[in-house]
Amino acid sequence: MSVVAQTVTQRLALALPGLAVLLSVLFEIVPLGVRHLADVAPLLGLIAVYYWSIYRPQLIPAPFVFAVGLVHDLLSGGPLGLMALVLVALHIFCVSQRRVLIGRSFGVGWFGFMLVAPGAALLEWIVASIYFMHPMDPVPLLVQLVLTIVLYPPLNWLFNRVELAVARAA
Repeated sequence: MSVVAQTVTQRLALALPGLAVLLSVLFEIVPLGVRHLADVAPLLGLIAVYYWSIYRPQLIPAPFVFAVGLVHDLLSGGPLGLMALVLVALHIFCVSQRRVLIGRSFGVGWFGFMLVAPGAALLEWIVASIYFMHPMDPVPLLVQLVLTIVLYPPLNWLFNRVELAVARAA
């Protein structure tokens, strides 16, 4: 493989975590034509930011996470800055707790996510309630949270495969 091809391959591999975060957020807000599904769609971006903030935080810096959150807000029609705030707060927390979670078993990582995701959902609920000037119905958020926690294992597996590709290319 030529030096140019190797460099391009390495750069593409290093872009995969950011692309995974962006695609997760986009899949989260894709309209599927099912009534009220958007109200309970799993927070795929939360899973992606959690995973990559622990395993490759240098490849998804906070400004990038903020921008992806703004993209979510703009495309979903939600309050501008809401998901940007939630995702950046999650990113900062995960990076600060990285040494506790990195290198641990899948179960520890999933348990960590089960502890962190409700906090992120609560932050989202509080900010949305303040924005709309009345308490939001918590039931859709709770359903969304449960679906998000249930979808963590398959997305973790997928991101783990991507992370192996990044590690090989780096």
